[in-house]
Amino acid sequence: MFSPVLLFSLCAIAVTVNAAVIRDSPITLPVVKRLHLTGESTIVDIERNRLLALRGGSLRRRDPGTANAVATNQAVSYVTTVSQRVSTVGIGSPPTDYTLIVDTGSSNTFVGAEKPYVLTSTSRKTEETVSVSYGSGQFSGPQYFDTVTLGELTIPQQGIADAQLAQGFGPGIDGILGIGPTDLTEGTLSPNALGVIPTVTDNAYFEGLISQDAVGVSFQPTTSESDTNGELTFGGADSSKYTGELSFVPITTTYPSNQYVGIDQSITYGSSGISILSPTSGIVDTGSTLLYLATDALERYLDAVAGSDEVDPVTGLYTISSENFANLESLFFHIGDVTYEFTANAQIWPRSLNSNIGGNADTIYLVVADNMENTGSGLDFINGLVWLERFYLVYDSGDVQVGFATTPYTNATSN
Repeated sequence: MFSPVLLFSLCAIAVTVNAAVIRDSPITLPVVKRLHLTGESTIVDIERNRLLALRGGSLRRRDPGTANAVATNQAVSYVTTVSQRVSTVGIGSPPTDYTLIVDTGSSNTFVGAEKPYVLTSTSRKTEETVSVSYGSGQFSGPQYFDTVTLGELTIPQQGIADAQLAQGFGPGIDGILGIGPTDLTEGTLSPNALGVIPTVTDNAYFEGLISQDAVGVSFQPTTSESDTNGELTFGGADSSKYTGELSFVPITTTYPSNQYVGIDQSITYGSSGISILSPTSGIVDTGSTLLYLATDALERYLDAVAGSDEVDPVTGLYTISSENFANLESLFFHIGDVTYEFTANAQIWPRSLNSNIGGNADTIYLVVADNMENTGSGLDFINGLVWLERFYLVYDSGDVQVGFATTPYTNATSN
């Protein structure tokens, strides 16, 4: 699911490919972080509508009878630097530069939210229209096939939409590059409501441009804005970005988590193994900023760490005193046969960035937030950006599985 909180900016440059050549080496795209929370909304406020949409499995065709979504501004963004020294993305031939949110929680690709879609010789309009609601944003418009360029990959006949109506995506955002499960596009087309639109990852694989129908995601924690600190890898994993072995688990069978990049996991706290979350289902999501836990699990966590009983009214986050932070222990995520340690430093917002979310420079904010329902909803956790900054992710849509590994930043103490 797209969050107005996490995004990747993709700028276009022409790359010509005259024949489909399978690339044994995956294609990588550098990523940079930026923050721009504005207005009176907190991170949690901004993401609340999309949490509800995720739980309802409602990333489908927008109901024309519903009210328009309220436009919100992005708070935390991941963007590719707009420099010619990095891998870039374009649409059309010659390509036009677009700034697109890259989202594992949705699968439609569209442009036109800000910069209009530019027709070129490779643009082919279909008889379909597309409508999607993301909880905190929505778009609708005609469906096209066009050429999409991802660094060294040029993908022909990629399905994209021209958003003639778009709301809720914030300034400087032209659309979304959805790389989640293709089935999420079912119900977004009209009149062919049962049709689906392959993602760029799927299409690149079907065209023989990459050898694996998978995308790797690498982030690292940072304490300043505009640091180049991430990478997307189309066609598999980048072994230089993780340590040890990748461990894969199947997509969960539990609804609605099975509609997304969903997994089963349990969570314990500290050396004594206090149970925070019993084995249950949830999702890993590039479109979420925080680590969201079911309400009852969050209460157990706050009790264990001696966190605040109420959220900070300015940031929407729970806090922890300096004394209690000094005693804060790790969370342990049990996924498949592997346990992943989420350290004390990983559990707090970078203090040097407190002002970017309206916080007090001397306050320690926890990055664990309320998923707004008790355990048993079918989506009992969201491992968002703060979690992904500590672990490598591979979404293997071809084999319907998810892989994880530790990274050089799993135990970073940069916070």
